[in-house]
Amino acid sequence: MSKSGFVPDNSNIKKSSGTPNLSVNYKQNVLFKRNDQNIAYQLTSTQLPAMLGGAFVDLYMTKGHMREPHWHPNAWELDVVVSGEVQVSILDPDTSSMHNYRIKEGEVVFIPMGWWHWIEPLSEEAHLHLFFNNDQFESTEGSDVLRLTPPIVFQKAYGVSANEVAEAVAPITDTVVIGPPHDHSFYQKSYLKDERDERIVVKINEKVVPAEDK
Repeated sequence: MSKSGFVPDNSNIKKSSGTPNLSVNYKQNVLFKRNDQNIAYQLTSTQLPAMLGGAFVDLYMTKGHMREPHWHPNAWELDVVVSGEVQVSILDPDTSSMHNYRIKEGEVVFIPMGWWHWIEPLSEEAHLHLFFNNDQFESTEGSDVLRLTPPIVFQKAYGVSANEVAEAVAPITDTVVIGPPHDHSFYQKSYLKDERDERIVVKINEKVVPAEDK
């Protein structure tokens, strides 16, 4: 795990070596890309060696996608909305409570180090700047926790069926980061259902049909 926290000086910059590179085009460093509208760029000390103690992510998302649940074991995070509106959800491990913050342009949310959280656009498009107090921040993704934990562990820990867990998480074959995956048909069905009006639905021949259409 990388060292985290505030760096109090510029002792890493040596006068005898001259001025280090202080400028870079961060859009040449893609952190993750789902598609052209759902993409994240990253700037760390890998791109700017002189930049110790902090990192930056430029995040673009569209409605129907989300920055998947995750946590950062070695950095806090500050989410700044540049445009659009999002909901940032955070699980407080100290009080075992969930906090949901709807924020738009000019508003921010602070996420303490190691706290489980995710970001979901509420507007058609959303653009955020994410700041971290570690120039090599780490992320533990929920998709990795689900797909890499043996299903029998969930059964032993929580009394749920290992077979049902295995079936449920089977579509998660890779790290998600910005979800859902392109071909996630189950998501598409669920999302379309959630986007309907709150109408009663019934099943006819295993197909969901709005009550007024049956």
